[in-house]
Amino acid sequence: MSGLLLVVPIYLTGLLLAKGFETAVEVVKPIKGVLPQWFPGEEVMSVALILIICLLLGLALRTSLGQWLRDWIENTFLNRIPGYTQIRDLSRQVAGDPHQKAWKPALVQFEDGLVHAFLVEECNDELVTVFVPDIPSVLTGDVFIVKRERVHLLDVPFATAFKSLSNWGAGSKDLIASLPPESLRD
Repeated sequence: MSGLLLVVPIYLTGLLLAKGFETAVEVVKPIKGVLPQWFPGEEVMSVALILIICLLLGLALRTSLGQWLRDWIENTFLNRIPGYTQIRDLSRQVAGDPHQKAWKPALVQFEDGLVHAFLVEECNDELVTVFVPDIPSVLTGDVFIVKRERVHLLDVPFATAFKSLSNWGAGSKDLIASLPPESLRD
């Protein structure tokens, strides 16, 4: 299952780009006659066309109408796809979106050690839900409900914690450095 979660989005993105490239090649074919034979006109112009379309879509999504349309599409269709919301929020956090605070980086006390985790939800005054990701495949893992005092929130960007996990824990010293000294005392 974790392999599917990794491969399917990459495959679908590649498929979408390949189909877009094929369509763009057909659109720019009439221009090929004016270009020199040695110039790979169709390919270069197709990539440029795809980049221009992506730029225009990105700019359109910054308008109030574009945001409304995106929200409508998400609420009407995309949010019904299992896992879409979580993957969208994770992608935005990894990209550094300051408004996304869905998962807070943390270290959780398990026996005598600390485990990389993300605070997912606060259940009540005593319990919280944490996600402990597999390494290096950070999109799969285990969910635990633990006592709040076992969770040490990290004062680092989500992307920093994500990068450390993706690198088999390399960079953990920066995560630990963000903890207040009193949080690690028994």
